[in-house]
Amino acid sequence: QVQLVESGGGLVQAGGSLRLSCTTSGLTFSTLGMGWFRQGPGKARQFVAAINRSGGSTHYSDSVRGRFTISRVNAKNTVYLQMNSLKPEDTAVYYCAADRGGSLSSYYGQYDYWGQGTQVTVSS
Repeated sequence: QVQLVESGGGLVQAGGSLRLSCTTSGLTFSTLGMGWFRQGPGKARQFVAAINRSGGSTHYSDSVRGRFTISRVNAKNTVYLQMNSLKPEDTAVYYCAADRGGSLSSYYGQYDYWGQGTQVTVSS
């Protein structure tokens, strides 16, 4: 059974930091490209960041580049999203996703598996 489980969300003040984690099971993690997406209230799902199989390449949306860092530890089947300098507009449900093709895609349709999401709320 394939599972992606996110954790680490919560309430934080503007300017603060959070680290999200996503642990997978039922998949060979080292063969997967991994991505983070988010969906704010009344908004479409939005690409945040992606990382390739080895962790050697990353890709970010313009809105988070320089503030967020995606990383992975293949031995732990886990991908992380370190979020610094958070803004109220970062408020959303954050989802991790797995791509069997191992790409760095920003297109949600490229991803095969999704977690259930974790809420991040940034207060002003």
